[in-house]
Amino acid sequence: MELKILPKNIADMIAAGEVVQRPASVVKELMENAVDAGATDVKVVVADAGRTLVQVIDNGCGMTPDDAVLCFERHATSKLASAEDLHHILTFGFRGEALASIAAVAEVTLRTRMAGEELGVEVTMAASENKGTREVSCPVGTNLSVRNLFYNIPARRKFLKSDNVELRHIVEEFQRVALTRPDVAFTLTHNGKDIHVVKPAQSFKFRIQDLLGPALIGELMDISADTTIASLQGYIGKPESARKTLGNQFFFVNGRYFRSPLLHKAVMKAYENQVPEGSTPSYFIYLDVDPATVDVNIHPTKAEIKFEEDQILFQTVFAAVKEALGKLGVAGSIEFDNPEAREIPVMGSRFEEYRPTSVPSAGVDWNYNPFDQMPGQAGHDGMGLAGHDAAPDFGSGAPVTPDPVGGLHTRRYTDPNPNYGALFEDRTLPTQQILVVKGKYILTQSAGGLMVVNIRRAQERLLNDRFLKALTANAHVSQTALFPVQVTVGVDACLLLQEHSETLKSLGFDIVPFGTDTVVVSGVPEGYSAQQGKVETLIGDILLILQDEHGGLPGVMEQALAQKFAFLGASGGDPVTSPLEAQRLVDALLQCQNPEFTSAGKRIISIVPLEELDKKF
Repeated sequence: MELKILPKNIADMIAAGEVVQRPASVVKELMENAVDAGATDVKVVVADAGRTLVQVIDNGCGMTPDDAVLCFERHATSKLASAEDLHHILTFGFRGEALASIAAVAEVTLRTRMAGEELGVEVTMAASENKGTREVSCPVGTNLSVRNLFYNIPARRKFLKSDNVELRHIVEEFQRVALTRPDVAFTLTHNGKDIHVVKPAQSFKFRIQDLLGPALIGELMDISADTTIASLQGYIGKPESARKTLGNQFFFVNGRYFRSPLLHKAVMKAYENQVPEGSTPSYFIYLDVDPATVDVNIHPTKAEIKFEEDQILFQTVFAAVKEALGKLGVAGSIEFDNPEAREIPVMGSRFEEYRPTSVPSAGVDWNYNPFDQMPGQAGHDGMGLAGHDAAPDFGSGAPVTPDPVGGLHTRRYTDPNPNYGALFEDRTLPTQQILVVKGKYILTQSAGGLMVVNIRRAQERLLNDRFLKALTANAHVSQTALFPVQVTVGVDACLLLQEHSETLKSLGFDIVPFGTDTVVVSGVPEGYSAQQGKVETLIGDILLILQDEHGGLPGVMEQALAQKFAFLGASGGDPVTSPLEAQRLVDALLQCQNPEFTSAGKRIISIVPLEELDKKF
């Protein structure tokens, strides 16, 4: 087979596949270029989740007309001059691949002007070809517009997800860059609606608050460490604030976001035995290391890096987190700095003079029985008690028995009607045929002996059948909350809930967005608890379920969703405590097609034969 050199446009498309995977990749690369250019204000404008438009406007240093044309050539960079510079990289970009890759798969318009120049330059690119260059009037800085991403690669465009999914990825990339530069103002707008507007902040903590909400700040505590290998600072979440959903876990090195399973393991090891299994705390950890000891050039998108002293960094992160958690354990019980905390009373020097010397005693008639009193009769005090000189006339001649107690006379009365007690004969309730044990099991008779029902699994069976019917026939039952519950979930989580709004509605959830990072829960499916605390936990569990991919054959996806939501509802639903509730549950369970097992194959009902009971006695 004869070897051939690929044409330039095809080679550029192949290279672009490594850098530009989706619209979020374009946002990341252009934002990083803007920050590297010294911008103090960066605006990101997105239309149709980046399919139609991704525009990044900055007030950085701008470019000369020659550089504006040259920047679209592969490996054109101002960051590197020699091989040694690869070991001292402190900027986001350095390989000169971003603009060349973007221009290979989209239509790009660049407008830029440097300070001191009267006019700027406009360069138009499409499929790696320069379509025109001209002088224009524009502000100082750079304005890059990327339109019709993957217009010349229909197969790549077809694999893009829904707008909500792509927008969530854009928000993630926007947050990662914005969290590294608190001194820079950032704005993210989608289809004319502002999603994030953050002004320059005094510290990383204020930037976290602006991006992710003030509620998160109350859950964070500071960490810091300084060694010969690295300097570490940042914030970690309190153990009780750990969530089942992944999110708000960030590592940064020399101002660059990166992923590190090794350092994540160090954080989780420090939290060992302090957070529930399956929960992950929030953390924002900023590392400063010698650039010569880190390699940022091992991944096309530079999301992963390699450290020369990775084990020492592991121990540094572990020790810093462990130390912060230790301080919380010592002083976490009393908040002395909280102005709303209750004051601890201080006893005066003369307190002993006022200490009571004896405990007053009350007179008690241990033989007094209120049922011995004649019905309809009482003393003048309403309690069957009278003073020394009290002599009420009962008219019936009922004998009175004085019984002095503490200076008072208790009067006993004999029932003159011997049939009075017959009123209470044969009035006992029938013997209960069903018993609830510790809120976990139901015991009742069966033809073969004793039937034991697992309450939580029975609820799971019922919810599974109900949800499966709702997903396939759109026949849901929702109970409206008495008071709607407002839950702050973050921008990306809010987008995730909107993406699956139809599915949640079919299941009986009434969840509507309230702003860009908050939702209001007005209704939940029958069987779920509508209490505020449980609803907040419920939203977190729903997000965990929705983060999983549910694509598959028709019927398989519905069964998987029904099973997960049924387990969630049975775990956090209202408890069964009364025999009446238990009877209703058993009756409903026995009407199911498969009452013996859950959808996961776990047993719900067990029959203990009478012979087995006899053996125990």
